[in-house]
Amino acid sequence: MAATSSNSERPQFIASTGNRSFSNAPLIENTDTDQIVVPDKTSWKNLFAYMGPGFLVSIAYIDPGNFETDLQSGAQYKYGLLWIILVASCAALIIQSLAANLGVVTGKHLAEHCRAEYPRVTNFILWVLAEISIVACDIPEVIGTAFALNMLFNIPIWIGVLLTGLSTLLLLALQQYGVRKLEFLIAFLVLTIAGCFFAELGYAKPDAAEVLNGLFVPQLKGSGATGLAISLLGAMVMPHNLFLHSALVLSRKIPRSVCGIKEACRFYMIESGFALMVAFLINVSVISVSGAVCNSADLNAEDQMNCTDLDLNKASFLLRNVLGSWSSKLFAVALLASGQSSTITGTYAGQYVMQGFLDLRLKPWLRNFLTRCLAIVPSLIVAVIGGSAGAGKLIIIASMILSFELPFALIPLLKFTSSKTKMGAYANSTAISAITWIIGSLLMAINVYYLISGFIKLLLHSHFKVLAVVFLGILGFSGMGLYLAGIAYLVFRKNKEATHLLALTTPESRQLANEQQGNASMYCLAREDIVSMQLPQRRSTEDFD
Repeated sequence: MAATSSNSERPQFIASTGNRSFSNAPLIENTDTDQIVVPDKTSWKNLFAYMGPGFLVSIAYIDPGNFETDLQSGAQYKYGLLWIILVASCAALIIQSLAANLGVVTGKHLAEHCRAEYPRVTNFILWVLAEISIVACDIPEVIGTAFALNMLFNIPIWIGVLLTGLSTLLLLALQQYGVRKLEFLIAFLVLTIAGCFFAELGYAKPDAAEVLNGLFVPQLKGSGATGLAISLLGAMVMPHNLFLHSALVLSRKIPRSVCGIKEACRFYMIESGFALMVAFLINVSVISVSGAVCNSADLNAEDQMNCTDLDLNKASFLLRNVLGSWSSKLFAVALLASGQSSTITGTYAGQYVMQGFLDLRLKPWLRNFLTRCLAIVPSLIVAVIGGSAGAGKLIIIASMILSFELPFALIPLLKFTSSKTKMGAYANSTAISAITWIIGSLLMAINVYYLISGFIKLLLHSHFKVLAVVFLGILGFSGMGLYLAGIAYLVFRKNKEATHLLALTTPESRQLANEQQGNASMYCLAREDIVSMQLPQRRSTEDFD
């Protein structure tokens, strides 16, 4: 039963429909039999009802882009960058939990909050950046799946790129069986990837003491270590995942009591922690296998050459030569499972981003087709011209793009979840706010430093004429200024809009709610749109009147 305010005897949570009536109904108004309903009682058994979104989110942490950077970091620096994976995984758990809390408490996902909070131009820019991040994430998935098909069936890379789009459409057809079965499929694929790489550990036999040293002793040795560290961070914490997680939690029908909200936030954190722990172990396994194989004493000259510029395709031949053919097949199966599961979650993220920022929805197959085209075209061009080596470099570039775009999703998330006008009593505590802002600031500082130092190095060592260098310098530093100005705008801009589903636990939030009560659009709670994107059955809005 929803708690009431001691002063005004009003419901603790308000959800206004067309007639602005108070309601104790769950966040998602849908009586569909496939809807996942959480019982209105406190019990640890409710955890099973919340299981699912974390595994869909964890896919982004074990996609082909992660494997590419993991392989290179292990080959070049052995276990020296494992601590980056540990730090990134801990930061990811905190950040993903904030995204889940935002959706649970407010009934709106991150993209919808951005549309309500920011001016139209800012909202459009954030949407464009979010779409670019989804395409940048999609490129490694396309190339990784093409590599896997090449390893298993000797299909040329460029043909594999084309086949990837078709295979994704087939997997999306599984939606007709309901969200729960899709979540089980994704969880099965995650565990398949884990099983494959744990088996690889048995083949490679890395030194346990060295692995532990790499995990808990921070170090950045060598000129390229910083670049790879940024790539690892970019591949681990992805911008589109924040939009995805805040929307996926809305697929559950949860009690809107104080205890119900707290339980949902707690169980989503536990569920996310378990899923991300599996992803963490997989990433550690990939780096450990790569580090053990490429630093083996009995490598031949060809394998040593492959280790200097290791990509997904070369890794298959390397594992086959050093550990045997079964090792190569296991790697290919894991890569195929990773690529295909990543495309499903990427499609959902794109749909939520478009619906949230533009209030525009496309059918999943059409949205997937457009995203596939944007990812397939550059991947196909690079695969045809540069071959597997060029495709591998494209994955690294895509990962770094994700890292640079992260602030434009992370800063709004931190601002919204720290705001009492949006989250009420569930706003971030001072300690959580400090930790998350430190994480975000460090990540942004590393990105800016690497961007500026890399650009200066490019200008100093380029063979352009002086006039061209000056022109490129002005253009590049102007772009950096815009990048920093955009970050500063998001950081220092004060939140102006109260959420349409607000925890009325402070005098300020009650006052804001009273002021906004005349605005029907602020209180329009139409969560069946999220459900219809998550589930195959669509219901008319008339059913919910």
